[in-house]
Amino acid sequence: MIPAAFDYERAESVEHAVSLLSEHGEDAKLMAGGHSLLPLMKLRLARPTVIVDIDRLSDLEYVREDGDRLEIGALTRLGDLASNQTLRDGNGLVAFAAEKVGDPQVRHRATIGGSVAHGDPAGDLPTVLLTLDAEFVARGPSGERAIPAGSFFTGVFETALAPDEVLTAIRVPKLAGAGWSYQKFHRRAIDWAIVGVATVVERSNGSIGSARIGLTNMALTPMRASAVEQALSGSDGSGDSLRAAAEHAPEGTSPPSDTNASGEYRRELSKVLVRRALEEALGR
Repeated sequence: MIPAAFDYERAESVEHAVSLLSEHGEDAKLMAGGHSLLPLMKLRLARPTVIVDIDRLSDLEYVREDGDRLEIGALTRLGDLASNQTLRDGNGLVAFAAEKVGDPQVRHRATIGGSVAHGDPAGDLPTVLLTLDAEFVARGPSGERAIPAGSFFTGVFETALAPDEVLTAIRVPKLAGAGWSYQKFHRRAIDWAIVGVATVVERSNGSIGSARIGLTNMALTPMRASAVEQALSGSDGSGDSLRAAAEHAPEGTSPPSDTNASGEYRRELSKVLVRRALEEALGR
């Protein structure tokens, strides 16, 4: 299909993009790689009257160390994240998940900021970043603010970003020896996850000190499997304890039913993927 008519503006800086968004209001949309917005426009599910192109803001393409965290520029391409050695050394989970999105052609153009700002509950990186307790940096007319991942995703294709704000950076912790895994179940390599599970596990004195588990495509937003996290806290990490904890995976979820799977199938699948993710994170 052909998108509805729109005007086009190219931003020369983040400040210029903010100014254009403020000028044109809620009918304006940002575009970088375009892989999230353009399909919706072609289906007439999104009808922005103005597109603000930020694709050439190269100062938002980077990965750098920031103490015990890593900061990722919002326009960093997923393909670059997958191969970035600083990221692979400091937080391999993000690099691994970036490599699982779409195909090489998609990863060559798609940006991490676009994936996050799109707010798709079936997206891989939103779940991974929620699991990591990431922090999102946004700039608007009133300046810069940091938004914790736990309050960033507010609904299907909805986030805490204001209409006149630009996502500029994402901060994630260095994992410093913690075990991690991302398990994604899909029909084809390029497909969205039917269910996905991100896990970060830290050991303390031979038992599990903390476990963070995120679920993809199990609710209207990416979500944490809080019941599993609570069941694992202080456990010995044995196979029996992992299986018992994984049984709590569907609690509090509201998975969709669609042509790929029913909600009930997703609930059962989440148990399997949580167990597999925990086993991988613990080196089993």
